[in-house]
Amino acid sequence: MTDSDLKVFVAGTSKFFREMGLSDAEVSTPFVREDSDRVTYEFSAVIGVSGTQRGCVYFSAPRMMVEEIMRTVGEPDFADENCADLVGEIANTVSGNAREFLGSGFMISVPVVFYGPSQDVRFPPDMPCFVIPIIWNGHRSSLIICLKDQPKAKAGVERKLEVAEV
Repeated sequence: MTDSDLKVFVAGTSKFFREMGLSDAEVSTPFVREDSDRVTYEFSAVIGVSGTQRGCVYFSAPRMMVEEIMRTVGEPDFADENCADLVGEIANTVSGNAREFLGSGFMISVPVVFYGPSQDVRFPPDMPCFVIPIIWNGHRSSLIICLKDQPKAKAGVERKLEVAEV
């Protein structure tokens, strides 16, 4: 994961808030997550990543922030399922925006959404997780990027695949 990769996610997050017609979000300086950091909230969504990189992208937000976004965009029903769906939409949109810059090898899954105690969120143990704090209308949320570059296939392996496909 490079600084350029992180900037792509920062830009994608800002783009989401603009496209939803919301006031700008303040995107703070990313940092490497430590086990003691409280970076998840009541609603979270995770997007699995495969291809040229593997890992995941999380978005986590407190209920008050999610409800305020819903209210701002005209959604009157603040049921847990609707709040979780919105968080999933945010994670999916930010990941999709990143895919535009990172290329077709950055393959993303559909979001898995969940709500409840933040200790239920699990992070990959074999890679650093970068936290991008996002503050919108005084509410703090987190975009958490846990990605690792995949090794490139060797030329011999590529040739075997080509022959197998013929």
